[in-house]
Amino acid sequence: MRPFEYIRAATIQDAVRAKAASPDAKFLGGGTNLVDLMKYGVEQPGQLIDVTRLPLAAVEPLPGGGVRIGALVRNSDLALHPLIVKAYPVLSEALLAGASPQLRNMATTAGNLMQRTRCYYFYDSAFPCNKREPGSGCSAIGGQNRIHAILGQSASCIATHPSDMAVAMAALDAVVKIQGPDGTRSIPIVDFHRLPGNTPQLDTNLQPDELIVAVDIPPAQVASRSRYLKVRDRASYAFALVSVAAAIDVQNGRIRDSRIALGGVAHKPWRALEAERAVAGQPLSAATLRKAADVAMSGAKGYEHNQFKIELAKRTILRAFSELSDA
Repeated sequence: MRPFEYIRAATIQDAVRAKAASPDAKFLGGGTNLVDLMKYGVEQPGQLIDVTRLPLAAVEPLPGGGVRIGALVRNSDLALHPLIVKAYPVLSEALLAGASPQLRNMATTAGNLMQRTRCYYFYDSAFPCNKREPGSGCSAIGGQNRIHAILGQSASCIATHPSDMAVAMAALDAVVKIQGPDGTRSIPIVDFHRLPGNTPQLDTNLQPDELIVAVDIPPAQVASRSRYLKVRDRASYAFALVSVAAAIDVQNGRIRDSRIALGGVAHKPWRALEAERAVAGQPLSAATLRKAADVAMSGAKGYEHNQFKIELAKRTILRAFSELSDA
């Protein structure tokens, strides 16, 4: 591991100034992903800026409805918060499906959003990886690609985003609140993470000297009837092969509103907006739900080892909505 300087930020402004002054610095929260990357030599920051003492660990209702989640709220605390459990069950379920209890006790909201891919080749410096070394090639395309993307990928990268929490937040229209040297700004979560294109080394649209301070989730009637379904190789502590954050609002037997977001299938949490539009106003039926699944996967492309994900994603969407319909 490369030697690094450690500093502790006393204020949000101090943290932002320190990052702006050191381009190779990294913010340190729970460290559950960053420390792994440093051990493997994938990340080699010259400075770590500890932000864990900043006042960003509250979960608070917003004046007009909805909730503000501080960047340093631990995943375990957020999953069990009464406001989240009642109004946004899909988010609570997604958090509890992620990692292990020990990791959830350390991992933070902002850190979860900033996770980097778990692609084998990204972690192993013996193999070319465009995300780690732009222009070197993507080993996954012709290699072992069972866990890799089937939507939104490019010739440069087929890695997937590993977060469960972010998938649920994508379904809930969350907004990421950011502090930078020039003030604050907001990014809808559907625009926060990037598809790989020709720049797979860029995971998000966050600027290098910006700090996540909170995530706002707006009020939504559809959110209370929601769930997160995760398909993985083992029952615990495994990343999703496919996951679905689903929500539905039905009135007089017809779908008034729905939400579909998928994990384990793309370089970012994948919001299936076309599928949502395709079933709006339609009767709640098996045929309608199959239509949603088919539309959501209409642009999917598999590789040698992950073709099965396309059908698996369809079936997971169907199961998630079927369980909501029976609730």
